[in-house]
Amino acid sequence: MTRKNGLPPNVTEYRDSHGTWYVRFRRHGSPTHYFKARPGTPEFREEYERVKAGAPGAPAPKQGLGRVPPGSLSALIALYYTTTAFTGLSPASQKTYRNVLEGLRRLHGMKPVARIERQHIKSIIGAMHATPQAANKLLSKLRILMTLAIDEGWRRDDPTLKLKGYSRKTAGFHTWSEDDIARFEKRHPIGSRARLAFALMLYTAQRRSDMVTMGWQHIENGRIRIRQQKTGAVLSLPILPELQRNIDAIERTQMTFLLTEYGRPFTANGFGNKMRQWCDEAGLPDCTSHGLRKAQARRLAEAGRSNAEIKAVTGHTTDVEVSRYTAAASQQKLANQALRGANSRKKRGSDA
Repeated sequence: MTRKNGLPPNVTEYRDSHGTWYVRFRRHGSPTHYFKARPGTPEFREEYERVKAGAPGAPAPKQGLGRVPPGSLSALIALYYTTTAFTGLSPASQKTYRNVLEGLRRLHGMKPVARIERQHIKSIIGAMHATPQAANKLLSKLRILMTLAIDEGWRRDDPTLKLKGYSRKTAGFHTWSEDDIARFEKRHPIGSRARLAFALMLYTAQRRSDMVTMGWQHIENGRIRIRQQKTGAVLSLPILPELQRNIDAIERTQMTFLLTEYGRPFTANGFGNKMRQWCDEAGLPDCTSHGLRKAQARRLAEAGRSNAEIKAVTGHTTDVEVSRYTAAASQQKLANQALRGANSRKKRGSDA
C-alpha cells in the first residue's frame, strides 16, 4: 500500500549531515538500496520492483534526489503516477499528463495538499489567462488529483468543485481551406518530402504522432493499417489515388515513408517544426500539420458523410470530438445539400 508521502512500502527519505536528501529502500534481511530514479517516474517503479524482488542494493549517490515532503502536492502527484488511472493511459497520453503535472510540481510541489483552498486554485488558473487552453488542461488534472486526495484521506473536500475554466472562444488549430491546400501543392511538388508529408496527413486524417511511423509494412491490398498511439484504436483506410501517387514517387530506402534529411524517421515534435518551415515557405503562416486532419474532416462533412463515417476515418470516439473538427465545414455547401435534398424529396412525394 502506498503511504501518504507518496512512497511505497519500505522506502524512506533521509537527510545527511550536509543537508542532502536521499530516497532509500530498507527492509529487514535485505541490503539498503539508494534510488537513482526520481519518485513517481516509471524508472523509479521499475527500480523499486527490482529491489523488492531481491536485486543487489546500490551505494549512496553523491547527490540527493530532492525532498518529497509527506502530504505535499509533489507527493500526491507521485502517488497518482502509481495508480491505474495513470498507468492505464496510453504512452502518448501519459507523456501529455506528465508535461502538465511536472510544470505544476515545479511551481507548487512543496505546498501541503490539505491546505490548498479554492482561491489558491483560482489564482493559479487566473494567472494563465494568456494560455486558456493550457489553463483548462491544468484544471482538469487538478480535479483528478483532488479526487485522489479525497480517496486517500488527505483531505475531505474538493476545492475544484464547480470551478469553471476558460470558455472555448477559439476553434483551435486553423482548418486548411481549399485555397490553402492548392497553395501548398503549388509550392511543394510531388516527389518532395513536404508534399509527401502533406499527403500522408491530409489523406489519412491522422495525428502527426501516427503519421511519422507510417511505412511500407502498413500497406496491404490497397489499404493502410494504423494503430493510433493516443487511443490504441486500429484503423484500416483505403489509400486514395492522390496519396498513392505521392508514395510511388519516393524511393524505398527504409520502412518508414517520411525521413529527415539525415535519412532517419521524424519524431512527432521534429515533424511539427519541419512542417512549420514548409508552410511558411508556401506563405501559409496560419497552417499547421494538425489543420490538415481537420481539413479532411471538413471535406467529409461537406460531402454529407455521417458522424459515424467521419469517426471511422479519424478514429474519434464521440460526436462532440467530431463536431470540433467539422466546425469549419462550408455553411453554404451544407445549406445547399440540406435544402435541396429535403425539397427534392418533398417534390417527388407530391408528384406521386
